[in-house]
Amino acid sequence: MAALDLFGRRWSLRIVWELRHGALGFRALQQRCDDMSSSVLRQRLSELVEARIVRQEADAAYALTELGLDAYKALRPLVRWADDWATALGDGAP
Repeated sequence: MAALDLFGRRWSLRIVWELRHGALGFRALQQRCDDMSSSVLRQRLSELVEARIVRQEADAAYALTELGLDAYKALRPLVRWADDWATALGDGAP
């Protein structure tokens, strides 16, 4: 239930998604997340760091930990499903 609570918070999954290819600084991450407010991004990053999903590197950039990479890998089937769903919606299928 703790994982559902963490990832159910707005922007948490988006942050994991945006960090999937490597570390990003705060401003770059904020821009990739549709310029979400700084306060919300700081809060979500703090929660994800505390949960050991994200780490802050020496240069202040944020990156996924091994647990974070595992979370991203767990999301890939959902991404494939979402692609199928988008295709079905585009076809006008009920």
